[in-house]
Amino acid sequence: MENIWNKYSQSKLKKMESFCDEYKDFLSQCKTERECINFFSNVAEKNGYINLEKALKENKKLKAGDKVYAVNMGKAMLLMVIGSEPMIKGLNIIGSHIDSPRLDLKATPIYENNELCLLDTHYYGGIKKYQWTALPLAIHGTVVKKDGTKINIVYGEDENDAVVGITDLLPHLEKSKEKLEIKGEDLNILVGSIPDKTAEKDKVKANIIKILQNKNIDEGDLFSAELEIVPSGKARDFGLDKSMIMGYGQDDRVCAFTSFMALMEVDKPKTTALCLLVDKEEIGSVGATAMNSKFYENSIAEIMNLCGQYDELSMRRALNKSKMLSSDVTAAFDPNYPTPMNEKTDAHLARGISFNKYTGSRGKSEANDANPEFIAKLRNVLDENKVFYQATEMGKVDAGGGGTIAYIMAGYGMEVIDSGVPLLNMHAPWEISCKVDVYESYLCYRAFYKL
Repeated sequence: MENIWNKYSQSKLKKMESFCDEYKDFLSQCKTERECINFFSNVAEKNGYINLEKALKENKKLKAGDKVYAVNMGKAMLLMVIGSEPMIKGLNIIGSHIDSPRLDLKATPIYENNELCLLDTHYYGGIKKYQWTALPLAIHGTVVKKDGTKINIVYGEDENDAVVGITDLLPHLEKSKEKLEIKGEDLNILVGSIPDKTAEKDKVKANIIKILQNKNIDEGDLFSAELEIVPSGKARDFGLDKSMIMGYGQDDRVCAFTSFMALMEVDKPKTTALCLLVDKEEIGSVGATAMNSKFYENSIAEIMNLCGQYDELSMRRALNKSKMLSSDVTAAFDPNYPTPMNEKTDAHLARGISFNKYTGSRGKSEANDANPEFIAKLRNVLDENKVFYQATEMGKVDAGGGGTIAYIMAGYGMEVIDSGVPLLNMHAPWEISCKVDVYESYLCYRAFYKL
């Protein structure tokens, strides 16, 4: 397929740049799941969405055109625009995940070694450990005290903040035959070196604890905290031509943002439109806030009930008749690393949204394999709406592959296919997307919701 920069008019380029500026701001502000959900909740309410908890409390009767959202533990979300047709006929669903590879602080993270204070971490998701050394890092998250008080933390982003980080060994001390191997237990965050002269032992640690106490945080409070170590800095244009975006967490917040913003433009659809924003995809979709959680199914049941459309069989039929885009990124072909990739079948930057008919690996293991009838309908909708797209895989047959939430939703019997933005540097601290691919994904999702 031709490079789609050649296809854009000046007016479309202007709209694309405006959209990507909003996306960069989102990436810069929202580096944790909770930050994403706060952002999405605020925007949704400004666009007329009501909280499901409020609707249930008021026993509000919902009808076609109403907009509702539900939040799960501050880290996952469902948003719905109720269609004019009964939900038993199915829903149009787009699901993305908002968790990204990172480092998490352990439950008892602070310690001192050789008069330096460090924080112990446990990495989250698939990372290349060496990429996290010698890098300016920030701390984002929430501390919950015993009385329930929540203290939100963002440290290392403001220009007046310091940054923290993981040290690395200089090449002079690496023997050529014994290259330094970074292990999980080596990913310790250096946070201080000034001693507290009044302390009897671990004086540098004592000083750091004093700094925390000035923010009303005791050392014991870190046990009931959710603190994530992420790259410090804003998302930025990438390339001399500013054609790309470099930012942390684009896997998979680029698909979450585009699918969410597309839903904000849906008004009085024929088929109910549903956006799922899920957690824990990077570690297997397990836990209370993951796609495997009953939260999504339960929320749909509650909304159907407020619409006067619920019974167990009707809900099962609604899910079975639904159509879904499992919205997740894929790897773009990288000319620097061609060996494990297939130039003919892998996604490319500036070719539009990528569709993976099947995912999985090594003979499609753990894959969802989309039906051709569903793909044909999608092709028709995309062509009618002049959306640029590409049919792809991820890597060579015996070298590549990956998984998404598609197989979970396919378990209901609904039609599902993987779709998303191609990225370079996937799972690295700074990932790269192409602006036209981001915008085409938004256009694709907007068209799909209105099916």
